Amino acid sequence: MTATTLDPKTALVVVDLQKGIVGLPTVHPAVDIVANSATLADAFRAKGLPVVLVRVTGGAPGRTDAPMHSGTLPADWAEIIPELGPREGDIVVTKQQWGAFYGTDLDLQLRRRGVTQVVVTGVATSIGVESTARSAHEHGYHVTVVTDAVTDMDGDAHRNSVEKIFPKLGETDTTEAIVKVLG
Repeated sequence: MTATTLDPKTALVVVDLQKGIVGLPTVHPAVDIVANSATLADAFRAKGLPVVLVRVTGGAPGRTDAPMHSGTLPADWAEIIPELGPREGDIVVTKQQWGAFYGTDLDLQLRRRGVTQVVVTGVATSIGVESTARSAHEHGYHVTVVTDAVTDMDGDAHRNSVEKIFPKLGETDTTEAIVKVLG
């Protein structure tokens, strides 16, 4: 599906493009995901639309068969990469779980600004991005996922999210197309 329109009050939500994550081995080069997300952030800022930079600093409690990481993380692990900001007026959301809505004030921040649609980018496609897109959909936002601005550490998981899940949650398109629709 292609992005047919953007609501007048659309926010860009950039998931987990932080120092400790962009260095991980991914399906698509992180440098491309960062560049595309930065292009979108600049376009949204130029239109006076909200840019939300999401970072993860912990994990949800509970036992899992596959822990996300082990050992001590570097001190700057959760810092948002400088290519994205934050810039004046950006919203920074710090989360402790996969999705950007649960346990944060993201929904409140968006509703206060009258936002009705979110455009989502980031890493990892099947974890933070998908969880955020699912929750946005459940909160009643129109959802658009930018397919050339998301990547994952697992190719099969990435493809499943892009091909099977995202079309059920909203629209998908490329950075170039979103910038064009944004005007």
